Amino acid sequence: MDNNEIKEMANRLYEASQTRSYCSPVREVIGIEDIEAAYATQDINTERRHKAGARIVGSKIGLTSVVVQKQLGVDQPDFGVLFDDMELENGSEVDYNLLMQPKAEAEIAFVLKEDLSSSQIGAADVISAIDYALVSIEIVGSRIANWDIKITDTIADNASASHFVLGHKPVKLENLDLTGCSMEMFVNGEKVSEGTGAACMGSPINATLWLAKIMAKLGRPLKAGDVILSGALGPMAAINPGDEVVTTITGLGSVSIKFSDLQK
Repeated sequence: MDNNEIKEMANRLYEASQTRSYCSPVREVIGIEDIEAAYATQDINTERRHKAGARIVGSKIGLTSVVVQKQLGVDQPDFGVLFDDMELENGSEVDYNLLMQPKAEAEIAFVLKEDLSSSQIGAADVISAIDYALVSIEIVGSRIANWDIKITDTIADNASASHFVLGHKPVKLENLDLTGCSMEMFVNGEKVSEGTGAACMGSPINATLWLAKIMAKLGRPLKAGDVILSGALGPMAAINPGDEVVTTITGLGSVSIKFSDLQK
């Protein structure tokens, strides 16, 4: 893929994010198979945000649930970057107008206590490197009009990342059943999604291991203190102005966020 084309697609997504005017899919130029070009597009805007002062605080793993993959018409996971300005406070209210086509997902978040610098690691290494787990809500969003995305579109668009909310009950892994735990997500008191830890690539540890190996190979290993959003445990749900989203996961408690329409 021509570097100028990659820069053009990065600029297309960046302009859409700055103006909140949706763009057409980047696969029109990079296709649906060139994963490397999609990540190169993502990297340009990651560097752009970093130079503008945003601090990288971790990573998100996307498309880990078969249900979510079917929703979006893709067949493999992806990853994106978490910045400090993407975090919203548990129980707070966010202006819906600051978001772009938002949807909510319920996930288990991990906070690392050790670096994961080798690509030759196993599940035990990942478990040892995790300090604690938290319940979380990821708010995904798309700069691409009408969520008309395939795998290269979402990768280029920072894995369709928008914001995230972390619960306030840190739990050590030995006190959790990461595969058998149950998740329920409610919008305005109505259950809209449910699942278990096993829905995330068999286990959130498997998803985190997948990410750790890839990041090590890329020379950008996961670091102590990083927040890892390990992937959805059930279907995503669309969000509208005025909605309140509450997620509970067995052993991790609950987390919530409300979406107001402050500009009206």
